[in-house]
Amino acid sequence: MSEMDEDAVMSDVEGEEEAYQEGGGEDEKVQLCQLTQETISQGLSLLCRTGNGLGHAFVKLELQDKSLNDIAAISSFIHVRFLDLSNNHLTDLSALASLTQLLWLKVDSNAVACFKEQPFAHLTYLQWLSIAVNRLTDLDGLVGPALESLNLSGNSIERVSGLQTGCFANLVTLELRGNRLDTTDGINLPNLQRLYLAKNSIKRLEGLGRLERLTTLHLRNNQLDTLDGLSPNMKCLQYLNVRGNAIVEENALQCLGLVSKTLRALVISENPLVEATDCRMSALMLLPYLERLDKDPVSPEERAEAQERIKELNEEILDP
Repeated sequence: MSEMDEDAVMSDVEGEEEAYQEGGGEDEKVQLCQLTQETISQGLSLLCRTGNGLGHAFVKLELQDKSLNDIAAISSFIHVRFLDLSNNHLTDLSALASLTQLLWLKVDSNAVACFKEQPFAHLTYLQWLSIAVNRLTDLDGLVGPALESLNLSGNSIERVSGLQTGCFANLVTLELRGNRLDTTDGINLPNLQRLYLAKNSIKRLEGLGRLERLTTLHLRNNQLDTLDGLSPNMKCLQYLNVRGNAIVEENALQCLGLVSKTLRALVISENPLVEATDCRMSALMLLPYLERLDKDPVSPEERAEAQERIKELNEEILDP
């Protein structure tokens, strides 16, 4: 499956969502710390030329697992481009507003509750952002004109709004695993290529017709009982994972025909449908170019059998 993204092929590994628990838990009683110049000095690395090319500065700063709840001291380190603040106790990121050269920012496992009054409007070069396992409930206030990858997994987000192409024109990878979404609606990002929505409460596929460049759609462990909502506008979709949903009726597979020309891998195991029907053959009859179904490659013999069954059905229709 050389045309497919490697991460898409590997994204059905057992337990791969377990790292993202729903929302940030209550703080245990810990010794909270204020960031000091000494701590910053210990975390700096990667000496590079500064923007004007006349000087040098360390551009990578690692501050994970420091029990920090105040990072005001970071504001003078304006040349930092790569910053890891994971596993602290931060709620306020406003000190980052002066770090306008940031390209990469990781704030996983903190206590950020909202994007309003946060500094992201100032971080116009930021390309990669991960705020997984915090306390976010919505995306209001988030902007990212240069963002290419955004990870919001393990929060408590109930609705997706504000994800418009004008604010996120370059976004190609969006991760919202382990939140509280009940629909796919609200993601208006025509340039998006990879969308990870596992471990939500999604019951409805809506708004997917806007995602014309999407190659990977991951919906494992949701509450779908139908695939209504797949759209022929999804002209690039190669990988679809609906493992562990509530699909019962074989007719639900008919919607796969809308993406049959491009789909190369389908994961549909752990749905009631699989136990009740010859689901594998039904899917192969709808998806002539499929290369992998669940964890098994499609064999030439299976493909030939699917074509033979299609031929027999067509003959029955013509000569009832």
